[in-house]
Amino acid sequence: MNPPPAWFERKFEFTFPVEHHPMLCARLRGTPARLEEICRGVAHGVLAARPGEKWSAQEHAGHLVDLESLWMARVDDYLAGASQLTVADLTNRSTWEAQYNRRSIGDILAQFRSARSRLVNRVDSIDPTVLARNIPHLRLKIPMRLVDHLFFVAEHDDHHLAHIWGLIQGGGAKHESSHAD
Repeated sequence: MNPPPAWFERKFEFTFPVEHHPMLCARLRGTPARLEEICRGVAHGVLAARPGEKWSAQEHAGHLVDLESLWMARVDDYLAGASQLTVADLTNRSTWEAQYNRRSIGDILAQFRSARSRLVNRVDSIDPTVLARNIPHLRLKIPMRLVDHLFFVAEHDDHHLAHIWGLIQGGGAKHESSHAD
């Protein structure tokens, strides 16, 4: 498998209609199951193996947990009509400091499933006028609607699922270690 492109090199064009919201919620709701499927039956040693100074598969999974609070804060930004979206910690300090390799993958997966359920439940039936509300994303230097933010989260999920899959399959040395929003 080829490694996914570096996250910070990704460009986003949000031209789809707000009516894609239900499909995005379904995609977001499915991420915990896809993560669990990828990690099912994989030995802790494989999940915790670090390719050099880069994140292990388990640390990538933990990073998904860490980012749920940012995603929720941004939903709050839309609901409050904030002037800009909450800024991410681009150093990913929380993921580096969390010592995810010392935890059980089952605990990480359960924590992610719970946090993601809270996020999807929050945005599942949100008013369409809020879904269409634009707020600037500082790093990307573009306005994002809430529905765009949900797409961004889904793309972030898939980025890390691809890394986890590659690491488990033995291609870890080729993969990027970290990024944030």
